Parts: sequence; C-alpha cells; structure tokens
Amino acid sequence: MSNPLNELHLPSVDWVLSTARSIRRNLDFDRPLDMRELLDCIDIAAQAPTGTIGEGWRFVIVTEPERKARLSTLYGAVLDEFSKLRGVTIKSTQQALVSRLHEIPAMIFVCASAPPSGMALGQQIGYFGSILPAAWSLMLALRARHIGSTWTSLLASRQEEVATILGMPENTINLVMLPVGYMKGAVLKKAERQPARSITFLDTWGQSPEP
Repeated sequence: MSNPLNELHLPSVDWVLSTARSIRRNLDFDRPLDMRELLDCIDIAAQAPTGTIGEGWRFVIVTEPERKARLSTLYGAVLDEFSKLRGVTIKSTQQALVSRLHEIPAMIFVCASAPPSGMALGQQIGYFGSILPAAWSLMLALRARHIGSTWTSLLASRQEEVATILGMPENTINLVMLPVGYMKGAVLKKAERQPARSITFLDTWGQSPEP
C-alpha cells in the first residue's frame, strides 16, 4: 500500500511553501503569460478549503493594456495616500513594481460577493477566511510554475473605481490583486524567520512547547 506522504512528494511541497516570496521586480515584463497555465492555477485555487460561504470566489484576469493602465494609476494613487497617511517610506521593490505595473503581463483579481453590513468580528473572519485561502493557493500554484506574484490589497479600498474598470456587478467586491509575470532572475530561497519554538505556546499563552 502506497504511503500518502510519498505521493505528495513532501520535499517539493515544503520547498514551494517555504520559498513563496513576493516578487515585485525580477519579472519578465515582455513575455506573455500562457492563459492555459493561469487557468490551471485557478483550477487549483478553486480546490481551497472553504467555509459557510461556499465557492463564493470569482477571478478576473486583466491583460488589456488600457485597463491595466487605469488600474496602475489608481494603485499608485492609493499607495501614495497610504504612505503619507502612515508616514512610511515605500520600499524600493514596491516603487519598482508601481513604476512598471502598467506593463505587468497580467493582473489577477480575487473577488467575492460583498459581505452583509454590520457583520461581527467573528462573522468577518469566517467570511474572509472562506475566500482568502483560494487566493493563497493561487499564489502557490503560480510559484510552482515559476510565475512570480505579490499579494496586494490596496485596491480593495477603491471598490467603486475598480468595479467600473472591470465591469463588476453590484454587490461584488475585490479582495486581492496579484500582479503576475514569469520570473526573470529571481532567486527564491527560505527567508530568515523566527523558529516555531519562539512563536508557539503550548496550552496557555507564554508556555513553551518544549520541556
């Protein structure tokens, strides 16, 4: 009888999960994406675990230059507002992405039906927790195919403008936008992160999981 772990090729799965970085600069802006590959990735994303909302996700792939230009201008304006409001300096990699965002081969929006107003915190967590795993699975599926992406949510603050550009129906919202392109010279490796033993507690907050 086969071992399920062997069927999963565990080292490969761990490697994809451990090296899924935000790719903002080392992208091939001139190479068109294979639409079949993108649809394969969305097929995988649609297998993500979901809660009570069910398969409420929808995906919009944007490749049309005029729409990308309008979305890029909007994104840059929101980023500038965010920087001034928070008093933070935009990373050089983020600046590099914004400067060429209109040239990105594709933008993938993860959308869903708008949540009811007045949701309690627990309900909001359940709602978004039923959608966002699909976006993360999409990012990992892209990573496994050497397609770079980065998780962005700034355009979620401009629902009406984005809906107009994309022709979205009423009561539908955008949650995540992934700018995507084939990677070009990107070196993907594990990041320096705190080990599990320093960020994990056993049974009660502050208690080490190790003796």
